[in-house]
Amino acid sequence: MEKKILFKSLLIWFSLLILAILNGGIRNIVITPLIGENISKPLSGFTLCCLIFIVSLLFIPKLGKGLKKTYIQMGILWVLLTIIFETIISLIEKIPLNKIINAYNITTGDLWLIVVIFIGFIPIIIAKIKRII
Repeated sequence: MEKKILFKSLLIWFSLLILAILNGGIRNIVITPLIGENISKPLSGFTLCCLIFIVSLLFIPKLGKGLKKTYIQMGILWVLLTIIFETIISLIEKIPLNKIINAYNITTGDLWLIVVIFIGFIPIIIAKIKRII
């Protein structure tokens, strides 16, 4: 049952991936030209965390009751997939490695590290909120 929950959680992660791509696209095409990158990056990070929370709140409970460790593993899996995906896409786009690493530096105004940490903790948070563990 626990492996089934983790496997099904990949569908949720893929939906989060699509939302993240759309969120980034809207930021780059619409928001950044209007208000600048210094404000649009943190705003985009906050917006993405809100979207992640809403989607997780709606769909994690549908996975069924599980063990606490399952939701911890889910968070770890989501973080690893997110970092791997982001790194591969950045390398395909020929973004220098130092710039990829710099995206994890919150002092630049980029909240990506907070988003990644949030992704890691959201499964256990939702599982506790919804009392499925």
